[in-house]
Amino acid sequence: MIIIAMQLSFEHFSKLEKFMSYILNRQPILNARAIFSDATQGYRIPMEPMKGENVKVRIRTAKDNIDEAFLCFEDNKIPLEKEYSDDLFDYYYGNIPPHSETVEYYFELNVGNLKCYYNKKGVIREPDSFYNFKIVRGFKTPDWAKGAVFYQIYVDRFYNGDTSNDVLDNEYIYIGEPVKQNKDWKKMPDAMDVREFYGGDLQGVIDKLTYLADLGIEVIYLNPIFVAPSNHKYDTQDYDYVDPHFGVIVDDGGEVLHEGAMDNSYATKYMKRIADKDNLEASNAFLAKLVEHAHQLGIKVILDGVFNHCGSFNKWLDREKFYEKSGYEMGAFSSKDSPYHSFFHFYNQDAWPNNPYYDGWWGHETLPKLNYEGSEKLYNYILGVAKKWLLPPYCIDGWRLDVAADLGYTKEFNHVFWRDFRDAVKSVNPEAIVLAEHYGDPSDWIEGDQWDTVMNYDAFMEPVSWFLTGMEKHSDEFRRDLLGNSKSFFDAMTHNMSRFHIQSLQVAMNELSNHDHSRFLTRTNHRVGRLNTLGSESANQGINKGIMREAVMIQMTWPGAPTIYYGDEAGLCGWTDPDNRRSYPWGEEDTALIDLHKVLIAIHKSYNALKTGSIKFLYGEYQVISYGRWDENDKFIIVINNHYESKDLEIPVWEIGINNNEIMQQMIMTTEEGFTQEEVPYHARKGKISITMPKYSAVLLKK
Repeated sequence: MIIIAMQLSFEHFSKLEKFMSYILNRQPILNARAIFSDATQGYRIPMEPMKGENVKVRIRTAKDNIDEAFLCFEDNKIPLEKEYSDDLFDYYYGNIPPHSETVEYYFELNVGNLKCYYNKKGVIREPDSFYNFKIVRGFKTPDWAKGAVFYQIYVDRFYNGDTSNDVLDNEYIYIGEPVKQNKDWKKMPDAMDVREFYGGDLQGVIDKLTYLADLGIEVIYLNPIFVAPSNHKYDTQDYDYVDPHFGVIVDDGGEVLHEGAMDNSYATKYMKRIADKDNLEASNAFLAKLVEHAHQLGIKVILDGVFNHCGSFNKWLDREKFYEKSGYEMGAFSSKDSPYHSFFHFYNQDAWPNNPYYDGWWGHETLPKLNYEGSEKLYNYILGVAKKWLLPPYCIDGWRLDVAADLGYTKEFNHVFWRDFRDAVKSVNPEAIVLAEHYGDPSDWIEGDQWDTVMNYDAFMEPVSWFLTGMEKHSDEFRRDLLGNSKSFFDAMTHNMSRFHIQSLQVAMNELSNHDHSRFLTRTNHRVGRLNTLGSESANQGINKGIMREAVMIQMTWPGAPTIYYGDEAGLCGWTDPDNRRSYPWGEEDTALIDLHKVLIAIHKSYNALKTGSIKFLYGEYQVISYGRWDENDKFIIVINNHYESKDLEIPVWEIGINNNEIMQQMIMTTEEGFTQEEVPYHARKGKISITMPKYSAVLLKK
């Protein structure tokens, strides 16, 4: 009878018959916003499986919403079982046996005639292997680094704790001119800044350890500290020793160059300071003292490893002949018979003595590229350096690797080196971190056999900067179409975060600023410029600290390791290099901004949900984003209003498991003027909370 009735003209049906026909024939509605899975410990057990270990994976759907769910991996399609339900969701699970060390997977969901798939991109209509979840058994990153709060220190500009080791005027010539001692700590950097020294040193870091501990810092990342002629020290002179200008000068002597001298033949004071073994050994011992003090305060220390290139002053090349005159072996610049000849690639084999035809990184003769392919001795030496500083008495906690993807002359060799480097590091300390500077997709290097993670430009610094300021990270470009573009922000984050394994993402260095890019606070003025075009004072003008506070809120609530570039917390401004390397403004800090950092750092450290929990994008419109962070213990909602007007918003909090009538409590709200920790309750109604956000504000709510 039903079949016959269905064949009749619909217009002859009674009202009841029409309703029943609709119920029987309507297409079921899939609640796509309810579907969720990721690789955190709530949805992958264990999150970091060892070799030979079974892995249980989960996916969440709306309650009673789907007919079937499948787990797809390799050539398998396994039906999932419903594990449990709560008021809002059903949770399905399946197991991936340990047949392979590396395996990709995704989910298939069926409801009625509708079939869809789920991977890192979210709900999709067709499978897309580019965004599949991926398991690498045996790949574990240090637990201490997951969500840890880092603090980056550019040593020369942080604090001068020992004036006796300061670089002196005319101590030596660097890049054609004498070096300068700056005696005015508040002076702005010059456009050509690399040869001017403010006097910051490791004693200064020790003196400020209690400040860092009070701020809540868990890890210090030091820009290079080994012997080098520049203030940035990315032109390493000696990998075996801390620069005595940063450490200790126990035996001083020699003379600075006379006025007008244009070469280093008589730079005897510099030679004495950087080549005398007493000074070098004392400086190394001082680093050990710093690390010990930091560890006593619960702070770890990582060093900057510059292994792609060294400097032309390096003792292996010795272009300035400092070491030759100090009783060391002949450098490769002076003689083809140097024991270090193979450490560099020389284009002209007939140009000795004083062969200037060596390969420099990006053509810079002051930065000779190291020739690992041509020298097994160099290869093993650097692996030894990697281990040396991890061992007692130094006991550092890991390496940040400069321009790591550039090392070597081929990508294939690059991967071989970093595999050996990781093995060397982990053989000494399995809990040491290997963290690389990298721009672009890092996935080739973070497969568990090379780097642990990267400085997170693509999946943090850039999307945050574009959304909040519309500025490129060097302040070289303003994009009005990206300013406040929530869709672009979420799309960029989805894509770039998908390139990480979860254990790499949770330890990725999330910075707003660093030594290579403009200060974030300066970017809030929406001005394109650099020091040499606009001058230093313009970097302080037109800034918006309300936007800076929004950025810090995101930084402290986003997956990864929030990393503060020294002085950002104190309101320091600056264009890109070298203006971003201003001295820390001791005595003139923005104490309110420091207080905000303290509060948000303390909140971040108090809840695993903000360090290793799941994230879901909840709401976006022009100049507004909202996302949730949660784990089995806690649930948080973050709302950002980057608009110059207040906004009345409704945020779908049900998507992270907030039930009707449950209360979200305001923990902290930032505004253009400051911040408040006033507790304000928000009641969930019909799966949403209603909230009024002031202009340039951010709020953190907790169930």
